[in-house]
Amino acid sequence: MLIALLFATIIRIFVVESYRIPTSSMENTLLAGDFLFVNKYVYGAKVPFTDIRLPQIDSVERGDIIVFKFPKDRSLNYIKRCVALSGDTLEIKDRALFINGKPSMLPEHVQYLGDLMPPGYPDRQVFPRYSGFNKDNYGPLRVPQRGDVVTLNEENYYRYATLIQEEGHRIGVTGGTILIDGKPAETYTVEQNYYFVMGDNRDNSLDSRFWGFLPERDIIGQALMVYWSWNPNIPLLDPVEKLGSIRWQRTGLVVH
Repeated sequence: MLIALLFATIIRIFVVESYRIPTSSMENTLLAGDFLFVNKYVYGAKVPFTDIRLPQIDSVERGDIIVFKFPKDRSLNYIKRCVALSGDTLEIKDRALFINGKPSMLPEHVQYLGDLMPPGYPDRQVFPRYSGFNKDNYGPLRVPQRGDVVTLNEENYYRYATLIQEEGHRIGVTGGTILIDGKPAETYTVEQNYYFVMGDNRDNSLDSRFWGFLPERDIIGQALMVYWSWNPNIPLLDPVEKLGSIRWQRTGLVVH
């Protein structure tokens, strides 16, 4: 039993882990109540309690559905679609997504529920603060890449402030001068790769448009396959109706 438990633990940490879809942010690709397997070794599984990663089999690609630690609260796991890689320039025009100036068709079917927000109507909840962007008209915005040297000023302070803090530095503004670790700085060299992720249900998704760039170190793995699905709104105290809500047609569904 101990050997079996050890083997199961190793598989869960380094190979495949189960994940439950808690919200509708990825509809209609993934539904609330879907249970799926997450491939953890493909991007290089992390060694527990360290920042060490095992060698990766493949790198993150545009369109991959990935599970990651939510940068604002790393005790939570989120799942979104990667729409832009490190070094890409992203822009949204009237809900149409453009990557490096070219229309992006990922995914083929995107769900919208609310009214379109036209350009020129800034949303204070959108990243970065004071950018003038909104969820339907956004950017252009370059996704930082390791080695990028970015210019720092009061205009783009909120674009890079959180990134610099997450990379272990103190940042502030005094009299119009940017200070990093207490010293004046006009530029900053990015130390790791970042990604931009969005939910397929664009009007009901807390994604990079609202909290910013996803650090590479927070990526857990790639969504693999739905192995179970039922209505999450039906309580277990009603077993007959709960079992009746099983979505058999989604069992074995490969995620893409």
